[in-house]
Amino acid sequence: MKKGTLASRNIRVLFWAELFGSVRFIQPVLALFYFARGLDETSILWVMLFWSTGVLIGEVPTGVFADRFGAKRSFMVGAVLSVISHGMLIWAYDPWVFFASSFVSGFSVTFFSGADEALIYESLKESNEENKMDKAVGIIHSGQFVVMVFVLIIGAMIAKDLTDQQFILLLILGILFQSIQIVLLLFIGNPKNQGNYRDNPFKQVKEGILTIKKAPQVLWMFLNVTLVFIPSAAIFDQFSDKLLSDAGLPVFLIGFVFAGLSILSFFLSRSIGWITSRISRVIVLHVTGGISVIGLLLVAYFRETLWILLLIMILLRFVRTIRYPVYSQLANDIIPSNVRATTISLLSIIDSVCDLIIFSSVAGIAVFGFNVLFLACAAIALVGSLIPIRPVAKLS
Repeated sequence: MKKGTLASRNIRVLFWAELFGSVRFIQPVLALFYFARGLDETSILWVMLFWSTGVLIGEVPTGVFADRFGAKRSFMVGAVLSVISHGMLIWAYDPWVFFASSFVSGFSVTFFSGADEALIYESLKESNEENKMDKAVGIIHSGQFVVMVFVLIIGAMIAKDLTDQQFILLLILGILFQSIQIVLLLFIGNPKNQGNYRDNPFKQVKEGILTIKKAPQVLWMFLNVTLVFIPSAAIFDQFSDKLLSDAGLPVFLIGFVFAGLSILSFFLSRSIGWITSRISRVIVLHVTGGISVIGLLLVAYFRETLWILLLIMILLRFVRTIRYPVYSQLANDIIPSNVRATTISLLSIIDSVCDLIIFSSVAGIAVFGFNVLFLACAAIALVGSLIPIRPVAKLS
């Protein structure tokens, strides 16, 4: 990226904002925290279901908000709600509190969803660098992987005895660091083509729907990405610390495993531009989709063998790190500027619907154990990876 441009400034600010906003010391022991507070496998999936419901309800209005008032204001509201949702977990001893916290967390995400991609792409357009979208997204996302190296290790070590006092300390530390994100977001600059939409909001949504109708390939690409992501990242990550514990890894070492994965993700995120300059983005999506299916099948049958589980986690981390930035480049090359955030938010509604369907279905079979759970996940990822992908020209 060129120096001294709006794009370089926003990418730098978003890198640091992502870094502090992703600090959740509870993350390496999240499933163990859930179990300690009385939840079971099915309840945990219901927590995810409420998160998706919050996303579903928030996507369109927050996408409209970002196109009308700019990404900066949208990010500020989302960051405040994120801190509130995290704080609610301190007093979460009943399932309904977990559900409420998850709903607010999902709603807060929608203030970033769409708006962040729109901000990055429009910032890059001002310096004629929009072809570097996937590289920029990779750089920004790498921020969370830098800090997670330390957060995951410290979090697991603090919670080594899995006591309630240790869990509360982790949550408070997370709130303190996430609050810094709110301050950093004040330095975001809105591009000229963003935050200026003043037509009727219903017309704004209609234009977003029309964009998807004109280029249905955007929808197919999105389904390919989301149907692989939900089982291989969203569901798998909810149980990863539990799987490591069941495989015989001491709790205090779980953080070191996740830290190692974060280091891997950091270098992968920084290498996306290098990868896509040598391999077609479409091929990257297809190959990583196949890897996710294989990884989930291996989880179903060999999760109790520690070295195999660690190999699976490396494969699935590679998939989740690479796929979305590549998709983001392909999709944003097509979507027009004036309704970019709204269109991306409309696509995210489809993601939320998929979440609701998959989480509720998987929750019903989770009672049969991890074997059946991850076989179902592999089947879902297979369906997603088989959806055809082809880039198309930008809409006028």
